[in-house]
Amino acid sequence: MYSNAQIINSLLKKHQNDFGKTVDFDKGSEHLIELDFTQKNRSLTTEIINDIHLFSDYIDSLLVGNNAKFGIGGYMENRTVYARSEHFGKTGQEEPRRLHLGVDIWGAVNSPIYAFMDAKIHSFSFNNNFGDYGATIILEHQIEGSVFYSLYGHLSLDNLNYIAKNDEIKKGTQFCDFGNALDNGNWPAHLHFQLICDMEGREGDYPGVGKLSEKEQWLSKIPDPNIILGF
Repeated sequence: MYSNAQIINSLLKKHQNDFGKTVDFDKGSEHLIELDFTQKNRSLTTEIINDIHLFSDYIDSLLVGNNAKFGIGGYMENRTVYARSEHFGKTGQEEPRRLHLGVDIWGAVNSPIYAFMDAKIHSFSFNNNFGDYGATIILEHQIEGSVFYSLYGHLSLDNLNYIAKNDEIKKGTQFCDFGNALDNGNWPAHLHFQLICDMEGREGDYPGVGKLSEKEQWLSKIPDPNIILGF
């Protein structure tokens, strides 16, 4: 029997050529790099992770050094970087959350974000724990009668002032942008982009980081965002 995520993945692949952009990126002329936030990345030290200025400079230096507009990665990646915040649990106690459920796109503050297909505002919130999403918007979509959701985290707080629940957003419309560290949960500027099959009654929030031991469960709930991003 197929999981909900497998069904949505299949529909997304079927309609992949119909989706619009999520961020301004031209595959023909602009460069993209993959960023690693696992324990394999020895250059990302605890000192860097725990200092937002050093962390932001680290990301910026990688982008500039590689002539890249954006850095990307993270779908179902087991990340040690979440040890920076007790929001994801304490190492050495019960299993902390370290499994990243979405895709991160790292870039400049205020980089615009667009609706990749027609949608309506499901919910939004300022999730202001240290290391959390910060300003967050969740869109609701329909594809061949199936409903799914897209979550946008680490946004500018001001984005929440101009939307309301059930607002319709047309494909190609800019509706938010990358927030700064004050607005985005104290992270270097980036977008957390995640697909969700069922909001399970939640409003303005949904886990973006889970436990590694529950990976198969999350794979059944979280479709692959790379199908839409097409990077």
